[in-house]
Amino acid sequence: MSDHTHAHFGDLASQTTKRLALSLGLTAAFVVVETLAGILGNSLALLTDAAHNFTDVIALGLSWYAVKLAAQPAHAGKTFGYHRVGILVALINSTTLILIALGIFYEAWQRFLSPPEVDSAILIGVGALAFFINLGTAWLVKSGSEHDLNLRSTFLHLMGDVLSTLGAVIAGIIIAFTHWNWLDPLVSVLIGAFILWNAWSILRQSIHILLESTPKSIDMDSMVSALLKVDGVRGVHDLHVWSINEELLALSAHIVTDNISISAGASIQQDLNEVLAHQYNIQHATLQLECADCANNLLFCDIHEISHKHKIA
Repeated sequence: MSDHTHAHFGDLASQTTKRLALSLGLTAAFVVVETLAGILGNSLALLTDAAHNFTDVIALGLSWYAVKLAAQPAHAGKTFGYHRVGILVALINSTTLILIALGIFYEAWQRFLSPPEVDSAILIGVGALAFFINLGTAWLVKSGSEHDLNLRSTFLHLMGDVLSTLGAVIAGIIIAFTHWNWLDPLVSVLIGAFILWNAWSILRQSIHILLESTPKSIDMDSMVSALLKVDGVRGVHDLHVWSINEELLALSAHIVTDNISISAGASIQQDLNEVLAHQYNIQHATLQLECADCANNLLFCDIHEISHKHKIA
């Protein structure tokens, strides 16, 4: 990777950490305000949103740290760098959200059984303020979240608050006219369901990456066919494709060729790398060339079997 690319990545990381730090400060300050308002107004919807906002503070702090750490260069102890830190943060954020959602469901059920009186004026006023603050912090984090699971998990945290505070305001308005206090826990249940749905999506994708599963964007049959079309390639086996993070894809494979010179093999490797980069966005490929007599016929090599055979030998 060139110095220019490192500098560009460093600038992006610096901009992202500044936006995350600003969002963190705004959200932390508002958690205190919303908690006090929820207690004074006896509103579970506000207290629920304050709890969710508190997890946003944690999520923003972790995301901020992950972005700073991911910008550090690779070294002997971390040869891939720190790109996986963001995936770990996304896993933590999504797990926290699931626990919060389950807690919300339990407390809402208790209030359904015995709905307390809710101060609708506080619910409306604080909810409206929360809506604009959450919308602003979500906007600050949105840039880059489309391709970064870490940022997207934090963005979904914040967008969950945007929708939940909007729901709290609507519930407050209806309660002011109808005194239907059961709407307060109902809004909490809807908030919890939204949180749970988003959390499960992020959790599933985080586990998918951490298990080094094949990226969903990769069609393995199509890729093998494309590799076999490269001049000089006679076969492909021991093929592995995985994600370092959501954007960085890696591949390793054994490529069967004729018994050719090193320079001819280098030309084949270059052609293969161009196919992988342009058609499948794989920028990090490790290709081992071997002649036909050395090859086996396993497309996806069983690492456990190889390890077992070596131990027996």
